[in-house]
Amino acid sequence: MKFNELSLPDSVMQGIADAGFSDCTPIQAQTLPLSLAGNDVAGQAQTGTGKTAAFLITLFTKLLSSTTPDGKGPRALILAPTRELVVQIEKDAQLLGAHCGFNIQAIYGGVDYMKQKNALKDGADIIIGTPGRLIDYLKQKIYTLKHIEMLVIDEADRMFDMGFIPDLRFILRRLPPFDARQNLMFSATLNQRVMELSYEFMNMPSKVSVTPEKMTAERVSQTLYHASNKEKFPLLLGLLRRVGMTRTMVFVNTKREAERLQDRLNANEMAARVISGDVEQRKRMNILDQFKRGELPILIATDVASRGLHIEGVSHVINYDLPQDAEDYVHRIGRTARAGAEGMAISMADEDGAFHIEAIEEYIKHKIPVEWAEDDLFVHDYKRPKHRPAPAATTARPPRPGRRPTSPVARKAPEKPAASPSAETAPRKRRPRRKKPVTGGSDPVTS
Repeated sequence: MKFNELSLPDSVMQGIADAGFSDCTPIQAQTLPLSLAGNDVAGQAQTGTGKTAAFLITLFTKLLSSTTPDGKGPRALILAPTRELVVQIEKDAQLLGAHCGFNIQAIYGGVDYMKQKNALKDGADIIIGTPGRLIDYLKQKIYTLKHIEMLVIDEADRMFDMGFIPDLRFILRRLPPFDARQNLMFSATLNQRVMELSYEFMNMPSKVSVTPEKMTAERVSQTLYHASNKEKFPLLLGLLRRVGMTRTMVFVNTKREAERLQDRLNANEMAARVISGDVEQRKRMNILDQFKRGELPILIATDVASRGLHIEGVSHVINYDLPQDAEDYVHRIGRTARAGAEGMAISMADEDGAFHIEAIEEYIKHKIPVEWAEDDLFVHDYKRPKHRPAPAATTARPPRPGRRPTSPVARKAPEKPAASPSAETAPRKRRPRRKKPVTGGSDPVTS
């Protein structure tokens, strides 16, 4: 199916042309006829299949066809679990809706609080945000949800995994009735929890599922190396020194391991930066921009970057740590081979990661090809990062007048005056022995 076969407004078609789209992906071909007809849809598809464009095209078409007066509040709400996904959706919305004339505002934590607050006060037609900050502004009555015409929930399964369901329910209960708005929900898996949520807050949704025989992208070449925990970094260093790894993402399971890996790579003159949930949002966006522009060759990330990031030209994805959740493996390697390109996913299984291989292969429905690294692939002459110097000792403050000094140095007992030389050489005088007094009885001499 082609987009020009659908009854879309001219302004929406211009945005589709600007994005370079012509043919619908499978999820778009199944979703758009239902959603454009006004039906609620619960869609399932893997990452990178065009879910975002599917609901944005429907959203713009619906808002253009309605005649709701301006100035009453936002007309559409898009909820996403992570900040990176919100930023990516906003970028796609600005591109596809460039000719529609809507005010699109992204709301998420980690950036200027007052700037977003003032943007909501000025008025926004479409809000894209994470639940936390949306609830914050909602409780302050900065905006209202009474005039929402369309609701979109993206990555609904991730909402459950990250514990956002109580916040999500808080927002959904303040929307107009489910039959007075159109609802779209997309998820990588439509499990029982997700479907219960759809039946509670949606109007008889049509279930659309696009699940190919292979869960992973077809153009991703996968390889698995078995290496001990001590051999992983020498193997990583050898892999990165291969020709062709121009833009590489390295995934780890913990923030501590990510920072440790960054220090070791930088010590070996390999530029690498870390993005994780604890990194400030503005800094995270700057790092991602450097990586997208090609100024940063290696990006180390936790699973915060496994979803929602669309970065073209990622040649390799390396799982330095195998994920504990098999679904995260699919999302990680989905960062490469996007938009028809080819990519390579390399995974390392150490003593702990080997236990997750079976679950991953069962989920993706095929075996991961195993390669055995030759000795020359391990680079053991790497440099270790220099330890940071310990902070200098602070100078003790002088005690206040009239107070007993508290510093250990100040409490030091005064030194005794040195003895004179004559006193040291003079002979010591013996004390006379005291006679023991006689108590009672007769004189011992006369008795």
